[in-house]
Amino acid sequence: MDPMIEMLDSQLAELIADDARIEPIAGGFIFTEGPVWRGDHLVFSDIPNGRLVRWHEEPGGPVVSTFRYPSGNANGNTLNRDGNLITCEHWGRRVVITEADGTVRTLVDNYQGKKLNSPNDVVVRSDGKIFFTDPPYGLFRAANNPIEEDLPSETGVMGVYRLDPDGTLTLLADDYDRPNGLAFSPDEETLYIDDTARRVIRAYDVDAEGAISNDRVFFSFLGDTDFHGPDGLKSDVNGNIWTTGPGSVWVISPQGDALGRIRPPEHPANLGFGGADWKTVFFTAQTGVYRLPVKVAGVAVGA
Repeated sequence: MDPMIEMLDSQLAELIADDARIEPIAGGFIFTEGPVWRGDHLVFSDIPNGRLVRWHEEPGGPVVSTFRYPSGNANGNTLNRDGNLITCEHWGRRVVITEADGTVRTLVDNYQGKKLNSPNDVVVRSDGKIFFTDPPYGLFRAANNPIEEDLPSETGVMGVYRLDPDGTLTLLADDYDRPNGLAFSPDEETLYIDDTARRVIRAYDVDAEGAISNDRVFFSFLGDTDFHGPDGLKSDVNGNIWTTGPGSVWVISPQGDALGRIRPPEHPANLGFGGADWKTVFFTAQTGVYRLPVKVAGVAVGA
């Protein structure tokens, strides 16, 4: 097995082949995030450059191009069931949709009349309900952020929200400091959320209406000495959780057992499944993007 892959449990061999290797596919960015597979290409965010990037393999080699600029310093991306791109604009302070004709439309930018903080990551349930996290990162002065000083949160919470197809926005959880990546289990009955500040993954039961309950710690990174907390998170069709975290990407069983760790050359911020069979994991890691073929398909988005 690739020396960058650490097996913590023999079950990992059922997910990653012994001859699988981590491969760099694109580089030269500032900070990449939000990878999502979109039919035959990958879209991801280069946050400080304010750019959404498209990566596509052609017979003559891979092609990297601009998908959208400016992007509102886009962060997390996913697809709705029509295959349209849903994006969290980090410094745009909104969640948007890119329509089939390329038009960008705001889905939500406020809660009860107060501006959102900086939507971070997003997932769409099969009934069209959109779940997203809203930490404060975009409220801080940083490269390419037009604000001249740190801004206070207007909502007063670092929340997790649900946006219904009729436009109703519901605050689901308000006890986070840094809510981050999120994903559903394959049956959509469990919602996993990375609680970056507390260095844990939390899990909730989800009912038919999209309400959450039974808040619990699914997995804890406390005790790991690496300073990175959990960030991006996805699930595969067997219910395993793949999350960026301290020092690496962690693969965790549905029972909450660590199966292994994957260490791309740069620390990964997020990941996503893709490829024609959804059996490739793409890692957005600082200045580069990497991929790893795996034996299990990820939960497809936009399907």
